[in-house]
Amino acid sequence: MARTKMLQQGDALPDVTLMGAGNQPVRLRDLAGRKVLVVYFYPRDDSPGCTVQACGLRDQYEDFVAAGAEVVGISSDSVSSHQGFAAKHRLPFILLSDEKGQAREAFGVGGSFLGLLPGRVTFVVDREGIIRDSFESQIRVGEHVRRSLELVRSLASHATRASSA
Repeated sequence: MARTKMLQQGDALPDVTLMGAGNQPVRLRDLAGRKVLVVYFYPRDDSPGCTVQACGLRDQYEDFVAAGAEVVGISSDSVSSHQGFAAKHRLPFILLSDEKGQAREAFGVGGSFLGLLPGRVTFVVDREGIIRDSFESQIRVGEHVRRSLELVRSLASHATRASSA
């Protein structure tokens, strides 16, 4: 199966529904209309890089929320694996299970490291459901957090100025 081109700035958020906590379906488009979304794809629960990234997002989570964003993590791990990962590291944000790879396919997130590991990509999606940025790096996990928070704050600032004009 050929890899779909990865979504870029200006592309629309795909209509994907995945299983979340308690095996409840979560539709990404439903979340996007209410808040800016930081959607991050990561290889695996409890792996060293993924834990550093998740804990970095956890530590900055209140800043994301204050700027009007919600964080959503997606990997192919099961719902029960996500629940254990979230509990162990006190992760306050949404983790979704993509066991069949439908979200990775829809976003065009392939593998990295000769295809041995699922890719690590972060997307920032505005309230209209348009991707405003994507960042792909398997090893620069802190940059995913820094770059997405910077853009979320910028979007919040623009929205505030526009509403007061």
